[in-house]
Amino acid sequence: MVDGSSSIAKKLKIPSLVIGLTIVAFGTSAPELMVNILASIQGNADIAIGNIVGSNIANILLILGVATVIYPIQISKGTALKEIPFNLLAVFVLAIMANDMLIDHRGFSELSRIDGLILLSFFIIFLYYTFGISKVEGEREMIEEYKVSTSFWYILLGIIGLGFGGKWIVDSATYFASTWGLSQGFIGLTFVAIGTSLPELATSAVAAYKKRSSIAIGNVVGSNIFNVLWILGISSVIRPINFSPLLNYDILICFLITLLLFIFVFVGKKRVIQKWQGIAFLVSYVVYLIFLVIRG
Repeated sequence: MVDGSSSIAKKLKIPSLVIGLTIVAFGTSAPELMVNILASIQGNADIAIGNIVGSNIANILLILGVATVIYPIQISKGTALKEIPFNLLAVFVLAIMANDMLIDHRGFSELSRIDGLILLSFFIIFLYYTFGISKVEGEREMIEEYKVSTSFWYILLGIIGLGFGGKWIVDSATYFASTWGLSQGFIGLTFVAIGTSLPELATSAVAAYKKRSSIAIGNVVGSNIFNVLWILGISSVIRPINFSPLLNYDILICFLITLLLFIFVFVGKKRVIQKWQGIAFLVSYVVYLIFLVIRG
């Protein structure tokens, strides 16, 4: 999928970052979308929200951590000053919308259909911005070029393979976790989140190995934005999602690590996520998992 997307970007003279933020992010977010639609239909609210928040945390700490250890990630000025802050905004908006009990003092908190439509509206704005930057000369990388038909087949087969692989992992992990009597929130934040983040891990790791920084970082940031605005938006429109206040801790952690990513961009070598920072991400993820186990 990385090869096919990169080839199309080169043929159409579109910056690789745009492909990472759209086509690749759509593809690697497919497992989260599938899981959340099923969870919404079945009324498994904690799995639906836990999957998204947990996936976003895993995308930054685990996926970006692994990719950076493989090869330092160069971040464009636009990603540093626009996409990452937009990611922060998406998490902040989610926190506001999900806390009816805290803000409006209602008897319960939920992501309503109206909230879902607002999230989808933000998503349309993000897509408009993304296609807008495609008209601006962006980063050009040494990319192998294929025929258009071959590139599309690469992308299609990559998405199908990642989708089936993610579903298989999620189904297996959910089954084993359920037999151990764990909460839906814990399952969503750990087994399901990690399982549905495996496509992002595979894509960003391969992109980092091939030194295609814009695909690696675009995939992570794009997927995080897609997860909140597109997937939670669609899920809550299908069926309002009840929100457990306990997940506020995880939303706060998600916001803080996104802020940490923004800070890391300007620490040390400017606009480069270095290996020591990737290791810090990985250590932080282990600490987070320990926190979840202790919390139960």
